[in-house]
Amino acid sequence: MSSTVPLLNKRDLSIAYTPGVAEVSRAIHANPELARTHTWAERLVVVVSDGTAVLGLGDIGPSASLPVMEGKSALFKAFGDLDSIPLVLNTTNVDEIIETLVRLRPSFGAVNLEDISAPRCFELEERLIEALDCPVMHDDQHGTAVVVLAALTNAAKVTGRELEGLKVVVSGAGAAGIAVSEILLTAGVKDVVLLDSKGIINAERADLVADSGSVKAASASAPTPAPFPADPRRPCRAPTCSSAFLRPSWPRNT
Repeated sequence: MSSTVPLLNKRDLSIAYTPGVAEVSRAIHANPELARTHTWAERLVVVVSDGTAVLGLGDIGPSASLPVMEGKSALFKAFGDLDSIPLVLNTTNVDEIIETLVRLRPSFGAVNLEDISAPRCFELEERLIEALDCPVMHDDQHGTAVVVLAALTNAAKVTGRELEGLKVVVSGAGAAGIAVSEILLTAGVKDVVLLDSKGIINAERADLVADSGSVKAASASAPTPAPFPADPRRPCRAPTCSSAFLRPSWPRNT
């Protein structure tokens, strides 16, 4: 954090803090809307995690996830000139996370959910959008999905293909994989095959809940595909899973 005004002498200090700061507080008390322009709250992104699904590390807890959240905050500032602070919570209870952020709402202007395990992350984002009057985004879903769509759009242009004609395999049916599948379908891709560790996601899978996010995303694509071969030769793959799933020859043969 750094001051946006100079703090060079007693006068500067008396304006930035007491007694001058009292005038700002009085103005906001009289008109709460002034908090949007007279404080940093509306320019502040809070990066929230419970440390349950960190990068390739998995469930490592809030303290160990803090360096990742600090890094994300640094990226917000470096590439978007957005002020940001990391906030790791010592709870995995969705209700408690929501209650915490609702109570902290006066201090920030947007929420970036980060590295929160599925399927809790879906419920958490949906409920926070309803509970808060500010932007809420789960980066692992939508940030990843936007990047994949951009890359795939450019790849299609380079190879002279249209998105509508692509057959896409999304390897991994977690938060990122489901969001990638949904954005590709929205963008016009007709044939998206979504995989998890047990195979193709479809409504006929007895081990899946019918209204789960993965089944909904898969059901919006083409009809239930045939069993997936050991070496799925498809024009495009979007890996959102462990690298152990991929064979070195697959990207070269795509």
